Amino acid sequence: MSKKSTKTKATKATKAKKGKPATPQVETTQPAETTASEVPAAEAPAGTTPTAEFQIKKDAKGRFWVVAKDSGTEHGPYDTKKEATDAKAAFASGTTPAAAETKPAKAKKVKEPKAKKVSAIDAAAQVLAGSKEPMNCMALVEAMATQGLWESPGGKTPSATLYSAIIREIASKGAEARFVKKDRGMFAAKA
Repeated sequence: MSKKSTKTKATKATKAKKGKPATPQVETTQPAETTASEVPAAEAPAGTTPTAEFQIKKDAKGRFWVVAKDSGTEHGPYDTKKEATDAKAAFASGTTPAAAETKPAKAKKVKEPKAKKVSAIDAAAQVLAGSKEPMNCMALVEAMATQGLWESPGGKTPSATLYSAIIREIASKGAEARFVKKDRGMFAAKA
């Protein structure tokens, strides 16, 4: 390991030269111009009233607020910094700022409700309600397609799926089912 010095370097202003004591340097600043709103009440010219100091703050959403330093009351929000500075000037002069122009709200697009698709089992119940004799599932699928109630979305065996759904409804709902099994593979509407 190498030995390095860990001493901190002093600035030229504080470093003492050999034989001479260090003289601290004092930074002098000239007072900034003060506005009427920043002058304390004791120093305010006669005939003027002291007003609160205001500052502009920006929130997390990017909006600007005019905040009174003494009371903390917030005015706003303003969309641009220019609007906020104009409002700050108006508040400092003791008047109320003109209302910010608000953008008209966007009209929401109203979606028309889609026609609810009829399921295969509901379409089969409608076909059987209009039929006086029992039908098998192949005939039901063809009748639903010709009447425009339901079409297979591309399945290979829609009649087998319909048969399964009808049997499942009869088993689960029992006496409240919409279908009655008349013969092997033949169904009718419940009377």
